Amino acid sequence: MPNNLCYQVFVWYEQVSSKFMTAYLRPELSSLTSYHLEAIASNVIKLDANESPYDLPLEFKRQLGALVQQDIASNIYPDGIYGALKQAIADYTALSPEYISLGNGSDELIRSLLVISCLGRGGILIAEPTFAMYGILAETLGIRVYRVGRNPHWQIDLDKAQAVVERENVAAVFVVHPNSPTGNLLNASEIAWLKSLPQRILVVIDEAYYEFSRSSLISEIANFPNWVILRTFSKGFRLAAYRIGYAIASPAIISALEKVRLPYNLPTISARAAHLALEHSPELLAVIPEILKGRDELYQRLQDSGVQVWQSRANFVFCQTADPATMAQRMRSQGVLIRHTGGGLRITVGTAEQMARFWSAWQRAGG
Repeated sequence: MPNNLCYQVFVWYEQVSSKFMTAYLRPELSSLTSYHLEAIASNVIKLDANESPYDLPLEFKRQLGALVQQDIASNIYPDGIYGALKQAIADYTALSPEYISLGNGSDELIRSLLVISCLGRGGILIAEPTFAMYGILAETLGIRVYRVGRNPHWQIDLDKAQAVVERENVAAVFVVHPNSPTGNLLNASEIAWLKSLPQRILVVIDEAYYEFSRSSLISEIANFPNWVILRTFSKGFRLAAYRIGYAIASPAIISALEKVRLPYNLPTISARAAHLALEHSPELLAVIPEILKGRDELYQRLQDSGVQVWQSRANFVFCQTADPATMAQRMRSQGVLIRHTGGGLRITVGTAEQMARFWSAWQRAGG
């Protein structure tokens, strides 16, 4: 009997605590889910995250290691101004440092852009499928997300997008150039629509895959002070582990980003790695033609096999199968990770050896 009483008290306590002990949290968080990541076995081939399939050259790693041993004092905070890296990025983009702000990956910059443009002002507009973090980060901040679709060629439904702008309180529009997961560039109509938006709306153009597409709207920054270009070192420059992104925008927007940026947001080793990567850019980017060749071969082979697939300007392709969720799971069971997203499958281009293993798994999975 005493044990039963103790159990009843425990159940009562759990019920009461679940109601009152989280009263200090925002109630809308209960409807959100955390970004799910799984432990990855060492023998698994990752073709699901659009990373470069090539690690940094050994000599680059030696130079970075020498910086850690000889130049970086671990007990000292980073140089929070990051002047040298901003100048190096400015040289790479043919701009001035006052047009550059740095982030711990593009995700931090997206969050900061939401803070300076949407909090207390309005929601964001996105066209799905697209990069999921725009909506996820907005929702964590309590910012409303307006979603419109795309046509069969994955172009934005501009009629619906314009209707949302006219009807709702849109403070920012987020697009990707080229889009993820579909790989298509913004077309002339989409760019014209972005140019037509009132300047009270922040326009964010994510060029994460610029080193692969070589297509940029950076020249429009001077003409549209409400535009922001996002780029990253995680893709073409092979620095995904170091988490370095940067924003290109008018000095007014950059000033606002600097006001909300956390102090020392980039570790010293990350800032030095990015600077070193820019110094070695010809060498690091030399593998991109090989990746693009592999992308085109992947597209053609999928098309020849009867799979619906779209041409891409990034380092991945997007395709649709009868049951993409099952196909992704079958591939996982064979040690090859691809991404089930947007109603299809996004497949990152790997090395020749990785793609050979991909095709073996794909055939066994019924592809």
